[in-house]
Amino acid sequence: MNGITGWMLGGLLAAAAVAAVWFDLRERRIPNALTVGALLAALLVRVPEGLGAVGSGLLGAAIGFILFLPLFLVGGLGGGDVKLMTAFGAFLGPERLFPALLVTALVGGVLALLEVVRRRAFVRTLRNIGLLPRTVAGRVLRRGAPETGPHFLTLASPEAITVPYGVAISAGALFAWFI
Repeated sequence: MNGITGWMLGGLLAAAAVAAVWFDLRERRIPNALTVGALLAALLVRVPEGLGAVGSGLLGAAIGFILFLPLFLVGGLGGGDVKLMTAFGAFLGPERLFPALLVTALVGGVLALLEVVRRRAFVRTLRNIGLLPRTVAGRVLRRGAPETGPHFLTLASPEAITVPYGVAISAGALFAWFI
């Protein structure tokens, strides 16, 4: 990216990341207006650089979507998280997306561990981990239909320990862009 386009992408990415963190911490959701707006902004800012730059943004968005969609389908992520990674993929392109994914996973793991410690939920967490294969298999066999009952786990389950994963996604994206 040339200077002005790079600065615009970086500034818009930072603004979208701050907004995503704010919404995810405050409301535990990431609005469609933010994710769709960020995706469109990332692609539009790339237009002056040509079709190659736009194609790179589209490829980054597609990879982010394809990698996060299965986690949503099995109940491990919210839809806003998938859309946020899709939008941030458009900013990052495939070149910066994989470092972002690595940092996202690390930050998400630390957040999850901190939440388990905060809640003193080690035994419950181990039990929940044991339910994951059954939950995933049930979702796959029932083509995404949610399973219910004490033997299945979703983000809405009272025993589920969730974290605002938009924070991890934002940290990964900002790391990959600015470091």
